[in-house]
Amino acid sequence: MKPFYGSNLKLGVLGGGQLGRMLLTPAIRYDIHVAVLDPNPDAPCSKLAPSFTTGDFGDYDTVLNFGADCDVVTVEIEHVNTKALRALQDRGVKVFPQPEVLETVQDKGLQKEFYRDRGIPTAPFRLVENKSEVMASADFLPFVQKLRKGGYDGRGVQVMRTESDLEKAFDAPSVLEQFIDFEKEIAVLTARNEAGDMVVYPPCEMVFNPEANLVEFLSSPAQIAPDVIANLEDTARKTTEAYGITGLLAIEFFKTLEGEIYVNEVAPRPHNSGHHTIEANVTSQYEQHLRAILGMPLGNPEQLRLAAMVNLLGAEDHEGPVHYEGLEEILRLPEVYVHLYGKSTTKPFRKMGHVTATAGSHREAAARAVMARDTLKVKTRK
Repeated sequence: MKPFYGSNLKLGVLGGGQLGRMLLTPAIRYDIHVAVLDPNPDAPCSKLAPSFTTGDFGDYDTVLNFGADCDVVTVEIEHVNTKALRALQDRGVKVFPQPEVLETVQDKGLQKEFYRDRGIPTAPFRLVENKSEVMASADFLPFVQKLRKGGYDGRGVQVMRTESDLEKAFDAPSVLEQFIDFEKEIAVLTARNEAGDMVVYPPCEMVFNPEANLVEFLSSPAQIAPDVIANLEDTARKTTEAYGITGLLAIEFFKTLEGEIYVNEVAPRPHNSGHHTIEANVTSQYEQHLRAILGMPLGNPEQLRLAAMVNLLGAEDHEGPVHYEGLEEILRLPEVYVHLYGKSTTKPFRKMGHVTATAGSHREAAARAVMARDTLKVKTRK
């Protein structure tokens, strides 16, 4: 593949949220013209992208027209119109990740079948069409019900432990995934270019907010046994090759006390579990994604400093124009890096930013990150 970079390149990005915003920084360094499409005129990318279009990335004509004069089109969210992306491919536009990858990832049922059919370890599962079929699955308890389509950041996911829980079942096509009694949730980032070259980032450990069901705290690299690390990295490579993806792939795993690993889900784009790579690794996940989709040599994924990352979530009882408390105190800490996403309004558990702390020990990095989480509050203006 001929490298696609320089001022004559136009890169189209479907989605103008915080992931797109952080993708802009390495794009600027490589003099890449970035055009962004997002339905929100006040999206985080709206004031920073060289070109910003307000429009629905789920609409066929909007995506087709947006991508028609782009050299390469990528995504920062997978819930986009893949039929339009296939049409763009037919016109000669490079689309990464490929539409067929997105179509599999968009449907959690197809994802699970994909892993099962290729011998990739994943939790046992059932596919159901409606609430009645969930109600008839008491023999499968405990399990996690996941909507096949449309779920995001913990939405469309709920745990069913007892028969009484079945009453709250979603009445829609879903995956019932057998509950795994896991010890840790681990993420591994990979990047693969069109030539098939691949790099793998060190595994990191994730801790989820129990109410919002999204990543709140991350520690990297994960403190796990070398043989488990080798298994995770081998499985990450196998999963990436199975998809044949061009671009970044974030793979979420469950790890049991016995050291078994199961692929939970993947995201074919930059991911919350890779934010720390901006400060802690030789090549950030955002630069790596650009390198992979634009035909550049892949960057070194090596981690230089131990890191911990916390998401800055909107306070539970605050909704409205955003105000940050405690920022000055956090900025006095060494090796603490604050990223605010430029969202003008906050609401409970909304991702408003993140803080990465680096240090010479896991304990020190975690302490700095926890202090940031406890001190820097996302509220509404008084």
